[in-house]
Amino acid sequence: MKDSTSNEDDSNLLVIVIDTNPFEWEHSSAPLKLNEALKHILAFMNAHLAGRHDNRLAVIASHVGVSKFLYPTLNELTPGSKIESKKDANVYPVFKVVNDAVITGIKKLLQDPGPSLEEADTGSSKIAASLSLGLCYINQALKSDGMGHLKPRMLVLTVSPDSSSDYIPIMNCIFSAQKANIPIDVCKIWGEDAVFLQQAAHITEGIYMRPDDPHGLLQILLFSFLPDMFSRSYLYLPGQDQVDFRAACFCHKKIVDIGYVCSVCLSIFCSFSPVCSTCRTKFAFQPLLPPARRLGAKATASNPGSPRPSTPTPSAAT
Repeated sequence: MKDSTSNEDDSNLLVIVIDTNPFEWEHSSAPLKLNEALKHILAFMNAHLAGRHDNRLAVIASHVGVSKFLYPTLNELTPGSKIESKKDANVYPVFKVVNDAVITGIKKLLQDPGPSLEEADTGSSKIAASLSLGLCYINQALKSDGMGHLKPRMLVLTVSPDSSSDYIPIMNCIFSAQKANIPIDVCKIWGEDAVFLQQAAHITEGIYMRPDDPHGLLQILLFSFLPDMFSRSYLYLPGQDQVDFRAACFCHKKIVDIGYVCSVCLSIFCSFSPVCSTCRTKFAFQPLLPPARRLGAKATASNPGSPRPSTPTPSAAT
């Protein structure tokens, strides 16, 4: 997915997906709270906007049960548009607009009534929905860019575990981003590796990182995720030694190591079924013989001239 047309004069559109799952950020074992991480993230956003005068930014919150834009606001979703903000002579106006919009949007999300019990049980954010929103926004921005000098990319900042039910939507987003030459970078701030997002970064040729110390988040963001696609060709950036390519079964939505794949629609199942539940294809198969009968059949086939063992006939007791 190398884009040979990138050059240093291109403007960059960065779409950031922030995981705002309160069940993870407020967990007792969380090494970093959301308000602390937000300071690092806002500084990173300002650094991106300061890189070029025509750099663009979009921020999406991936919450439990909902995914929404933080910047631009809902009424200002036209790429390149501006929102109103109070003026402050001591702050660069663009930085203040972005910071106020992101902080206000996250506060509204956290002040809303809590998610339903079903959503709380899953404990995961709407990452797939946020990726879809980001790809739609990028597509709209590319269509409005008549010169073709806008280079988009996405960055996912997540703390939530994988949700097996989101496997199909996430894979659809991954292949759409790959076709559109949109790299997806992932920063797993803490916790276990996100299997699906690992695959997203690998397939779209993005960067996947899980910091050893979440308190150094700003340093990781600036040195690994701030360079654009043109600059990355001159840098030695961190990569993945191993990628987990496990998938989620379509029947129980569980991540499986070994499964059964439908030869027609490529659906994955954790256990065998004579009929595919997705495309309703019926599989023609021969039932397996017991081990003893299989061994006997192989011996007969290998020695066709050998006499078959006779079956003892019952005799009357004398």
